[in-house]
Amino acid sequence: MIRFVTLFALLFLGLQSYGSKLLIPMDKDQANHMKAYGIAYWVLQNNIEVEWLLNYRGGSFLIENYPDIVAECTIRGVSLQVIADVQAQQIYREINDPEVNMERVKLEVVPKIAVYSPKNKLPWDDAVTLVLTYAEIPYTVIYDEEVVRGDLPKYDWLHLHHEDFTGQYGKFYRSFRNAAWYQEEVRSQEATARSLGFGKVSEMKRAVAIEMKNFVVGGGFLFTMCSGTDSFDIALAAAETDICESMFDGDGADPRAQEKLNFSNGLAFRDYQLERDPMVYEFSSIDGTEDHTKIKEINDFFTLFDFSAKWDVIPTMLTQNHEQVIKGFMGQTTAFRDKYIRKDVTIMGETKSTKCAKYIHGELGQGQWTYFGGHDPEDYRHLVNDPPTDLKLHPNSPGYRLILNNILFPAAKKKEQKT
Repeated sequence: MIRFVTLFALLFLGLQSYGSKLLIPMDKDQANHMKAYGIAYWVLQNNIEVEWLLNYRGGSFLIENYPDIVAECTIRGVSLQVIADVQAQQIYREINDPEVNMERVKLEVVPKIAVYSPKNKLPWDDAVTLVLTYAEIPYTVIYDEEVVRGDLPKYDWLHLHHEDFTGQYGKFYRSFRNAAWYQEEVRSQEATARSLGFGKVSEMKRAVAIEMKNFVVGGGFLFTMCSGTDSFDIALAAAETDICESMFDGDGADPRAQEKLNFSNGLAFRDYQLERDPMVYEFSSIDGTEDHTKIKEINDFFTLFDFSAKWDVIPTMLTQNHEQVIKGFMGQTTAFRDKYIRKDVTIMGETKSTKCAKYIHGELGQGQWTYFGGHDPEDYRHLVNDPPTDLKLHPNSPGYRLILNNILFPAAKKKEQKT
């Protein structure tokens, strides 16, 4: 048996090109940034270590040179370079220079990915599932039943699609209450709540939000965009009060709901005001959508902040990109007004003209969370019933790259994740 295993290992190593590595550049020389992340994930699936070279050519990947990896990159249209070991050592020396803002992070674990999304198809798409599919990164769809059942610990990374965790059905009541899809959504949610033993949808969503918070506390990684950000935080802060009017849950909201909010129960925000009017398409004063409507689309950009790669490894990983100034995009929750962000939250990207954060991150217990404002990085104003974005037309999207940074983040060795 020992001889067989040794022979197998030698045969496997023989497939490796001696004395060379594969560099997948992530600067502007990369033909398909989105697919490159998929290659990194695929390599990890095959039990091969990936080195993420933070701030080196846009956050490039370095991998041992195996013919199968080269072939896969060719099939997927991902640019790569074969470099000799001596060149790799030169790169290491450059990165290790204490005066240079670069770092090496080993990716070793294949993150198990769950996407919290309704089973019935809604008339809009979700940027995360779009890019996961395009990058060929596998994921499992879960929803309220699985969360209440206690399935979250099975996963390392959880994305919340553009959900309304307050139980107000996205506050679409004014514009879409007579639409068939809206009425079906209400029926479906109410039936699920009853089947799980909840009297109201708002109670079910609150319980789900608490389970997700506990998932993070226990060491999970949570990522969400658009209304999945502030509605999630609001649901946690409103755990002890009713903020839903009668058209949403059959009874009136607590008139003292605002003063009963416990901001410390949330992850990111404080001191905001709820939007109590059910006819207003907004959850609270957190959202900076109105501020963004005051600037023209051609002037709407957000800037990624620089972090110390050797000491602030986590935000450095999450901001890897080939562009630092990125075009903005709208959503039900477009961005987060700075004055409502808690002091312990890291702002990673901001629209300076509006004083709104676009991209924020924090820690909770043993886990991490990231909020990204807006709906679709390549569709400035995505509306209900608009067709999904074709990512074949945007293989180098810097906005979508930020989503994929979060997907690879849990693959890093724990001891490498310095703060």
